[in-house]
Amino acid sequence: MNEVEILDISREAVFTLLKVVTPVLLVALFIGLIIGIFQALTQIQEMTLAFVPKILCVFLTLIILFPFMLNQMRNLSSTLFDKIVNGG
Repeated sequence: MNEVEILDISREAVFTLLKVVTPVLLVALFIGLIIGIFQALTQIQEMTLAFVPKILCVFLTLIILFPFMLNQMRNLSSTLFDKIVNGG
């Protein structure tokens, strides 16, 4: 295995990581923004108001997108296993 193959595998792993975590992070960002605007408008500075809805939405997103995430990880794993079996 040479440097080019290692860089190719690393690039593919990073892109898979980005595809898997981006939807969850975007949901957390959007919900945090909505809650922040709500807190600024109403001047309610309760800490649990910021965390509980965000956690619930992130868990719901994980449940909904789990098949997509599993498929992406399975594709990466099968590609890596094929490269290991074929010797590069």
